Amino acid sequence: MDTRPAAISPSLFAFSIFYGGMVCIAGVLGNKQVALGPLAVEAGIFAFLLLVVTSSAVAELHGPRTATRLVRIGFVPLIVSILLAIVVLAVPASPQMEPARADAFALMMGGTPRIWAGGIVAYGISQTLNVTIFSWLKGREGAKLLWLRAGIASILSQVVDTLLFVSIAFLGIFPIGELLLGQMLAKVVLSAVLVPPAIYLFVALGRRLDR
Repeated sequence: MDTRPAAISPSLFAFSIFYGGMVCIAGVLGNKQVALGPLAVEAGIFAFLLLVVTSSAVAELHGPRTATRLVRIGFVPLIVSILLAIVVLAVPASPQMEPARADAFALMMGGTPRIWAGGIVAYGISQTLNVTIFSWLKGREGAKLLWLRAGIASILSQVVDTLLFVSIAFLGIFPIGELLLGQMLAKVVLSAVLVPPAIYLFVALGRRLDR
């Protein structure tokens, strides 16, 4: 009886590594707001859109069960990176480190329990929702309209992501109405513009890797 573990496909291996990296960097990039014409959005959205595209590509190539498992495994680097940030912030800075750099690092990497909890909850629900909607639409439409399925799933999941994160992190601290509307509008526009072409690129890359 062959007891060797089943081989993982090259595309799934590559996408899993990429996915874990985007989970970790998204929170760091989110410390900067970027201006895209009249829209202002935190830069972490670009990493989150890549997460959406990656999980959708995995769902397209390997099925929704594998894509959902990828999202769940993504909790590991997300939570570990938060815990490492907490530990590093708690350790005193070296006297040789420039005070300005130490202050900037603490400002960028610091957070509150509500912000960290909001990020974890919003990630898990929105990414799972993305895979669910994408796969449900595929069941309705078959393998057609890949760009439309990916775009709709991304838009809806990003709206939910914004609602959850902003509400958990900031509700009761200051009025969040304008922040919610602005972030939702920016994420909807970016999802509609960037996700459809990106999903074709990722699916084509995955199929090429698996050939």
